[in-house]
Amino acid sequence: MVTGKKIGFIGGGAMAEALIRGISGIGLVDIASLYVADSSNKRRTYLRQTLGIQTFSSNAALVENADVIFLTVKPQVVETVLKEVGATLRADQLVVSIAAGVTIETLENNLPAGMPVVRVMPNTPVLVREGAAALTAGQFANQEHIDMVEMIFNAVGRVAIIQEDLMDAVTGLSGSGPAYACMIVEALADGGVRMGLPRSTALTLAAQTLLGTAKMLLETEQHPGLLRDMVASPGGTTIAGIHALENGGLRAALINAVVAGTERARELGKKK
Repeated sequence: MVTGKKIGFIGGGAMAEALIRGISGIGLVDIASLYVADSSNKRRTYLRQTLGIQTFSSNAALVENADVIFLTVKPQVVETVLKEVGATLRADQLVVSIAAGVTIETLENNLPAGMPVVRVMPNTPVLVREGAAALTAGQFANQEHIDMVEMIFNAVGRVAIIQEDLMDAVTGLSGSGPAYACMIVEALADGGVRMGLPRSTALTLAAQTLLGTAKMLLETEQHPGLLRDMVASPGGTTIAGIHALENGGLRAALINAVVAGTERARELGKKK
């Protein structure tokens, strides 16, 4: 489905680089079929030398060569980019946007009539091929388009297909979630240091604990409460720690963080 497609990225930043590494690394698309357009000569040179990828200084030139066009630029320049390449786009191409807060309606209104669009919200762990992404499709995108984009993002993590009105909740959860996870890792490590562990050891143990637990949840598909109870024996150390976390309001704080992130995403979306 993706084989034989030429994929172009308008914007050669970290997210574009991560996607290129992911889809070429597993052989989903040959590196010769991947292109990047970026305004920075320094960035284009880096991508050519590091990834062996063909680069363009012109967005329109990239569009002429690609079947699938990823918008991997900052949200505030998306409309400008679309107006720049609109006349070059063809009906048989697909536009995929990862610009936070830019709605499908905005994308479609700035594209030629009938242009298929898919909107995706990935997060930063795509850099290590462990990202979480959600996608939603525009009115002109068909199942083949959706399957293609899902396959691409499965190359760098896991994908959920959702309705667009839930995209702000995705932003508040998995979009902002890596920051919450980093705070949890740092706090656990601080606890280890408080109890005498060297900082580097404490950080390694804390990060690996979250990584291993997340992998166990995903692979067993068991409820987190069941896995928690496997560790929390009666009268033991874990239940004592859980009691301390409940007293500190950990769960409520994390729920509130997701709610706050979602509400802020909605506010930013209204300003666009």
